Amino acid sequence: MDRRHFARLSAVAMGGLTLPGELAAIVAGWALPGGLKGEYAWSGLPPGAPTALDAGTAAGQALAVNAARLGEHMRTLSTFGRNASGGIDRVAFSDANIDALDWVSGLLAEAGFSPEIDFAGNLMARRPGLDSDLPPLMFGSHIDSVPGGGNFDGQVGSMGALEVATTLAAAGHNTRHPLTVAIFSNEEGGKTGSRALAGEVERFELDIATASGFTIGEGLRRIGGNPERLNDARLAPGSIAAFLELHVEQGGVMDSDGIDIGVVEGIVGIMRWNVTVEGETNHAGTTPMDRRRDAMVGAARFVDVAHRTTRAIPGRQVATVGSLQAEPGAPNVIPGRVTLTLEIRDLSMEGIERTFDAIREQAEPMAEEAGVSLSYDRFYTSRAAPTEPRIRDLIEASAHDLALVARRMPSGAGHDAQSIALLAPVGMIFVPSVRGISHAPEEHTEEADVVNGANVLLRTLLSLDQA
Repeated sequence: MDRRHFARLSAVAMGGLTLPGELAAIVAGWALPGGLKGEYAWSGLPPGAPTALDAGTAAGQALAVNAARLGEHMRTLSTFGRNASGGIDRVAFSDANIDALDWVSGLLAEAGFSPEIDFAGNLMARRPGLDSDLPPLMFGSHIDSVPGGGNFDGQVGSMGALEVATTLAAAGHNTRHPLTVAIFSNEEGGKTGSRALAGEVERFELDIATASGFTIGEGLRRIGGNPERLNDARLAPGSIAAFLELHVEQGGVMDSDGIDIGVVEGIVGIMRWNVTVEGETNHAGTTPMDRRRDAMVGAARFVDVAHRTTRAIPGRQVATVGSLQAEPGAPNVIPGRVTLTLEIRDLSMEGIERTFDAIREQAEPMAEEAGVSLSYDRFYTSRAAPTEPRIRDLIEASAHDLALVARRMPSGAGHDAQSIALLAPVGMIFVPSVRGISHAPEEHTEEADVVNGANVLLRTLLSLDQA
């Protein structure tokens, strides 16, 4: 048994099952991971199995989530919007999305939280703390999906937050800080709910059509929000003590490298440019090779320059040319113009600018040699969101306490935490995605990894509450 597999089993055993025979029973009964097609399979502790939570803290045991309950909630949520491929079509503002929000609201109410839909369509469930003067600790994620999505993106973080809330309630554990569980609206369609809290949603966005068939404005009304009062949903910086989000990695690094817990260093910033390569349109048959100003040749060399230059710069930045269009686009005409996109991502906006400057510098002599010119038009910017160093340390310490393998890493995808970082210190916890597959029915995270992530979320939240 490899170290990571043993650590996962041991972490579940720390939920109150400490005798060797009980640990052996877990190992013997643990279901092997498999692809998620059709029926969602979950294994772990049998229903009603004791945990440190259920046994209380009188014996000095640490709080831990209930694996069976978490699994049951994961399984139930996967039924809302389930499609024939075994994935989900629980797009924002759909009937499936609304039904799922109602179900989650009921469970949070049972856990002693007061749920409501705010003007931005976010499900916000609050519980008072022992010190009413302290700002709340917020944790959560989203439950909307992409069309034809999987059962883990957003779902792990949302059900993990619900399980933490239920764990605290069942243990009778009162926190110093007030708590807020947040299930954000329309994450997949532009992070509408979390961006509204930061005052970043622009009015024109309300008219954007979504996969549900409704515009964002119409959709917000459907789920109980009020697009006319988005400004009233805005939160002031400092009004949240800290925010935590548990999420699947959506990449293959953790799975391939045997990492249990990803300690997210930050959510990358993104800049995109339209790059225009200007040459000269001419006849493909009558123009000698040494007399051509072929924009396609210049574009091809630019792609190579962008790739090589970005790889040569120390750091974790990435650059991508994702689309390319030649004009006039005929097989017997030398392209006189090519328009392509350049996207650069990095944990700092300065890093993005440095990478872009390096690419542009290296591309100029290439363009001159090819007889073409280059121009750049930046059309998109998404700001980077570093996580709070202190929260990174707490996440890492929580993972180590559970004998889990942790690694610090960036998030290459956007998340709701990126918006909340404009308001409060944030931390993100990653768990592995099998084979790195995401936004597809085959998306899968092993059940033990989900439990590990929820336990790290719980421990980190309690550490923040005492800090």
